[in-house]
Amino acid sequence: MLKNKGLMENQQRHKRLRLLTKKLNKDRKKQAKKIDILCNDLIAAQRDFIKRLNTITFTANFYETIIGTTDLSSLILAAAQCIKDELSNANIAFFLRSADNFELHMFETNHPTASQKQQLESYFTPELVENICKSNKICTLDDMLSMGLAGNPACINKLSAVTIPLGHLGPSLGFILIYRSSKNNLNAEELNHISAITIGLSKAIASHKVPTH
Repeated sequence: MLKNKGLMENQQRHKRLRLLTKKLNKDRKKQAKKIDILCNDLIAAQRDFIKRLNTITFTANFYETIIGTTDLSSLILAAAQCIKDELSNANIAFFLRSADNFELHMFETNHPTASQKQQLESYFTPELVENICKSNKICTLDDMLSMGLAGNPACINKLSAVTIPLGHLGPSLGFILIYRSSKNNLNAEELNHISAITIGLSKAIASHKVPTH
């Protein structure tokens, strides 16, 4: 009897030990999962912080570059050069509204994405420019096509393109057209950098009394 009782107690202790070990393993896995989630959150937060810091740095450098400009042409040229330095292999064009049409400011590029005779900006009509200005938002290539962009499909389909409004917090002064090969799509981080400088750039353009509708 005593031997059987001792055996039963032994088995119960082993059972309790197994249950305790199982519970500890379960708790450890839960804790490890929480630590993984926390680490991933910290990494994501650090990446977001670095992106914001990069945007702030670009914005500060941009304003430092344009602050000394004394006329509209030098302002647009300085702005375009800063954007081209930030966006590799991109073509830049400024469309500014004028009293009865629009002003187009184009810039040479060392990395043409289409033949020089078929640059994307050559397909922009006054009606399309006005439609984009009225939208007063970032427009993708699909948006432009729905607004009336028409041209050589073989050229257009090979491009990644957006327009970024100038004066989205007030009357539209126009927009910036940015495009490059679709093999190197314009990404959200790049567009965030450019969008960050448009408020100050719009004020600078307005200060040169660009005629608007």
